[in-house]
Amino acid sequence: MFPDLPVAMGWLNLAFLNYPVEPSVVDERLPDALAVDTYDGDAWLSVVPFTNVAVRPKGLPRGLGFALPELNLRTYVRRTDADGGGAPGVYFYSLDADGDLGVAAARVFHHLPYYRADISLDEDGAGGVHFTSRRTHPGTRPANFDATYRPTSEPEAGLGGDPDDPLDARPGTLAEFLTERYRYYTETPGGDLRSAGIEHPRWPLATVDVDVRENQVFEANGFPDPDREGPHYYSPGVDVTATGSRRVD
Repeated sequence: MFPDLPVAMGWLNLAFLNYPVEPSVVDERLPDALAVDTYDGDAWLSVVPFTNVAVRPKGLPRGLGFALPELNLRTYVRRTDADGGGAPGVYFYSLDADGDLGVAAARVFHHLPYYRADISLDEDGAGGVHFTSRRTHPGTRPANFDATYRPTSEPEAGLGGDPDDPLDARPGTLAEFLTERYRYYTETPGGDLRSAGIEHPRWPLATVDVDVRENQVFEANGFPDPDREGPHYYSPGVDVTATGSRRVD
């Protein structure tokens, strides 16, 4: 949110709602410098609701940060140029957030496709989260979202070595492919590719029950609703540091 400064924050109460799609669905909506990253032949779209807390320049006390509840739609990509070495990362199609300052700063300084939204995230006292989002950004398509998600197992780091464990997130697994990403890419209105690094501990993941009552996020971004569902995960969250956004030559 701050120009050229590392940003510290906490990402809490996340649901990773993952959907496999044909690679062509994603490929036609990417900058030329990025290629679809696939797993077992599938590209993936993920809807991720969460609350972003204590957002602040790195080094400032946590209490000086601000909250930014958020809902994003993302896919998984690699660089196509030789210098990039195929570096994997995340590409965001939209990020809806509840906070005028955070949305404005992210759009101006980081060229991220943030949109103003009214978001409510309520915990029910028994581990469940009711998350609603209604996009209010002027001149944009509706992107309402309403879901309840509840973890059904204890969060774990996913390194137990059991290939039948749906939370196995060792290198080469689907859970690792979908969650352990340490770079994001974005494109400016002028067509420049930009990138930022992300640092955080490995995600503690849990299985999750999800009830999605409304989801306009795919339609708002020009995608048909996926006809398949992949594994969904819950995480209580991690602390995160993001580098400043840099132009990729």
